[in-house]
Amino acid sequence: MKIPTILILGIILIQCFGCKKPNSLKPEEGFLEVNGGKIWYEVIGSGNKTPIITLHGGPGYPSYYLNPLKYLAKDRSVILFDQLGCGRSDNLTDTTLMTIEAFVEQTQRLIEHLKLDEVIIYGHSWGTMLGTEYYKKYPENIEALILGSPCNDLNMWQDDSDKLLAQLPDSIRVPLVNHKNNSIPDTTAFNKAIDYFYHEFYTRKTPYSKDIIKADSSWIAKESTVYDYMWGREEYSVNGTLNGYDGKEILKNIDVPVLYITGEYDTATPSTVKKYHEITPDSRLKIIEGAGHQTLNDKEEVELKTIDSFLDELDK
Repeated sequence: MKIPTILILGIILIQCFGCKKPNSLKPEEGFLEVNGGKIWYEVIGSGNKTPIITLHGGPGYPSYYLNPLKYLAKDRSVILFDQLGCGRSDNLTDTTLMTIEAFVEQTQRLIEHLKLDEVIIYGHSWGTMLGTEYYKKYPENIEALILGSPCNDLNMWQDDSDKLLAQLPDSIRVPLVNHKNNSIPDTTAFNKAIDYFYHEFYTRKTPYSKDIIKADSSWIAKESTVYDYMWGREEYSVNGTLNGYDGKEILKNIDVPVLYITGEYDTATPSTVKKYHEITPDSRLKIIEGAGHQTLNDKEEVELKTIDSFLDELDK
């Protein structure tokens, strides 16, 4: 039986529209002009699968510590970049550009520059806030979201931080609370206390990876102006312009697959991240045993396997 020409054309059209546009990205490193200065970016790997764009934490903590994600560039591109004000990107002193909206537009500028029709966002810490806000404005650009150590409700984050502080020995807790309350600190006691806090809840595995060391040294060199303005002086006290942020309504309305990752000892506590997971329609949750906030430092192999499984699920 001869198949009608119109039917053949219809089948071809269905097949064409059902296929993703091939990814034409090639490995490269460069700088891109955005509002306020130039941002550094790097494209690692190639392949036809949807690229992953990474959004680092802070705000203002450079992307060196996300280097382990380069492992994912086996059959797709992985894009790292330093947001304005940190790392290899230009300094930022204009506080009118230290807003969620400005960082969303930086991200969009890079996606447009690379001519990407669709991406998977990997956000960590502040990057989860940025990633979900990007989704809110540009949902058509997103295939999926990977949200590591998320902070999508800063009132909940502050409550969790206060609970973590309360469980510490007095010799550690008191200097940290005094610092939070702007009391004149005993510098020696505070330095000891903050080191203890970060080891317990942030970067548990020692010695630190070379990527963490590089990020820390770059962070200190640029004086973390963006972080101080938007977040505050310390992780356990949100008193910058982001204070009070609540993005849970965005989570409730995400209609792409979402993977939540948190560490067992994370300041993005498992109990809070479970609540995010419960209100996000198509989401799954991985709690990484033994890890703090820096899950890629503490349990790199476990996290990468978790992401690999999620990507395989998307591909199917």
